[in-house]
Amino acid sequence: MAPPAQTPPAVTPPGVAPPGVVHTTSWRPKLHYELIGCGLRGHELLGTDVERVRPEDDLILREPGDGLRWHRCLRCDSWIPLAPPAQPSREYLADRSEIELPLRGRPLRDRYVLRLIALDRVVHFLALGALAVVVFLFIAKRAAYSDTFYKVLEAIQGALGGPDGFRGGGIIRELNRAFAAKSSTLYLVGLALAGYAVLEGVEAIGLWLGKRWAEYLTFVATALLLIPELYELTGKITVTKVLALIINLAVLAYLLFAKRLFGLRGGGRVEAEAHERDTGWPALERTRPPARPDES
Repeated sequence: MAPPAQTPPAVTPPGVAPPGVVHTTSWRPKLHYELIGCGLRGHELLGTDVERVRPEDDLILREPGDGLRWHRCLRCDSWIPLAPPAQPSREYLADRSEIELPLRGRPLRDRYVLRLIALDRVVHFLALGALAVVVFLFIAKRAAYSDTFYKVLEAIQGALGGPDGFRGGGIIRELNRAFAAKSSTLYLVGLALAGYAVLEGVEAIGLWLGKRWAEYLTFVATALLLIPELYELTGKITVTKVLALIINLAVLAYLLFAKRLFGLRGGGRVEAEAHERDTGWPALERTRPPARPDES
């Protein structure tokens, strides 16, 4: 005889849909960040190690009496059937004050977006840091390489008809300027690059940890960076320059409107309320499935 089909402990309340249940009718795809998180890290389940299930645990853990326990994922609201533990490590589920709930809803989306921006800042940090190291190494070795450089430059000029036949453009012109520049000027350039690299590194760390001050720091630094970027576009326009401008404008728009910086759309107070509404225990209570008749 075939075993009876397994059924979840309850149905979803009317008007409440867990992530991924309702198919979008828009042409624009909808990302369910809860499902992405569970796909990458696994479900957030509690009570897999407890000996007994109490009635007050039914928000996230239920035992309907069919030999299985149903565990609610705290991130994506899926109910997972598991057998009771053979060797439980504790008697009851921990109190709510001891449980750290995972992010979900809009705060989870913000974490993914902020960490994507943080990765962009890491790339900037590495590139600027490498440039600063190159500048300082060039200052230390310039005297040893200057004679060789000018001999090569003289040979190139002679092959092109002498000084009058050589205009010195591109990388040759920039190298010529670098060898002719004062050491104090090069030190300032190296320090500026190193300082900007440190700034990008601080932004990356703060954004990765979801710190509010990092959002303000990133907004100000990115806004200031728009000035030289716009100036560069007055000269030669390249795909790289346009792409960098679009990315920075998107970062500014996201931080300003989605993260409510500078008091916009209610500011930090509304941001904190939205965070608590989407990720706290009230969010789980709002989507609490009703008990089945055989559990009442």
